[in-house]
Amino acid sequence: MLKKIYYVDNISKAHQKLIDRFNEIYKEQIQVIPIDIPFEKFSTNERKELLTRFLRSKSERIDVIAVDQIWVPRFAKWTVPLEKYLKDSTKNNLLNYALTSCYHNDTLYASPFYLDISLMFYREDLLKKTKNFNSLMSKLENSITWEDFIKISELDLPYFLFQADDYEGLTCIFIEMLESLSFEFIRNGKIVLNASEPKRALELLVNLVNKYKVSPKEVSSFMENDSYNSFITNNRIFLRGWPGFKKEYKGLLMERGIYEAVKFIPNPHFMGGRRVSIFGGWNLMISKFSQNKNESAIFIEFASSIEAQKILFEEGGFLPINNNLYNNPELINSNPEMKFFSELISKGVHRPYLENYTRISDIVSQNLSKAIKGDITVDEALINSEKKINSEIGLIK
Repeated sequence: MLKKIYYVDNISKAHQKLIDRFNEIYKEQIQVIPIDIPFEKFSTNERKELLTRFLRSKSERIDVIAVDQIWVPRFAKWTVPLEKYLKDSTKNNLLNYALTSCYHNDTLYASPFYLDISLMFYREDLLKKTKNFNSLMSKLENSITWEDFIKISELDLPYFLFQADDYEGLTCIFIEMLESLSFEFIRNGKIVLNASEPKRALELLVNLVNKYKVSPKEVSSFMENDSYNSFITNNRIFLRGWPGFKKEYKGLLMERGIYEAVKFIPNPHFMGGRRVSIFGGWNLMISKFSQNKNESAIFIEFASSIEAQKILFEEGGFLPINNNLYNNPELINSNPEMKFFSELISKGVHRPYLENYTRISDIVSQNLSKAIKGDITVDEALINSEKKINSEIGLIK
């Protein structure tokens, strides 16, 4: 009897190819039916709320869900532990950087699907017009300091796009900056943001837009897709983004004749600080209310296989969570950027795994975005965030 698995995710062409391959292998046994929640139409926060509503309704029509790494603690109560479903051989092939995000209270609730890690794209053709191209590239390729980045004098302003709308992407940028400064913002169960390091980080984000004019004011309403489109259509030089950008936007980049000119480098870092990039990525979980848990687990195991991970990477630019692909000579030869991604991953930092993380992030991003827009001061943004989180949530664990 054919079992149907309903799987909720952003269904890209790469996802669909993976699903088609699974359905071909398990023909007449298991059929995965995708439910598409596209990134273009739903923000990360909106996706989270949609999934929450699905699961609260205890619907049996949803079997497998894709969650942001950081949501695992929040969704654990609606999903099943996976220890008995995933083979040890499967788990042994997974990157520790990715697997770490799948546990809540020492219990495995998720399986990694793909990694994301922040980086910066640039237009090589536009940068080559500068007199000091070689010396500038030497700095950029080794993670330029923010202090040097804002002083690139030969470029027309504005030249850098990032995402400063009120959403998770802005929190990611801020946490990455705090990590670069080696600042722990959770201490003794409380949030600490009214301090010199968070102030230095937020002042830079505010000044990129309002003082140095390195970034246009529009970034305060940008999420990823907004910034990606602006980078292409307005011929901007630098863009903070995620690895899948080039493959996701290949059609538009080719149409504009700039696909080959778009390259990537590490993000800038603070002078005296660490060179880090923040992890993103998505994990798969099985609904507690699913009537097809065993079949769902078979799909999840396939999703982490070499074959499936290769499809995701080659078709969609999604970074593999299977160790074997980073040691695959054939893949490395045809994708020399794998070496760059490996090095970037080794410097990756995670957002904190907290049950209340999403609420904390909401409060922080609201205030950061207001400061970048100029609606409140840097001090007000940090003090407001700290007070509201500590009074509303109490002890953070």
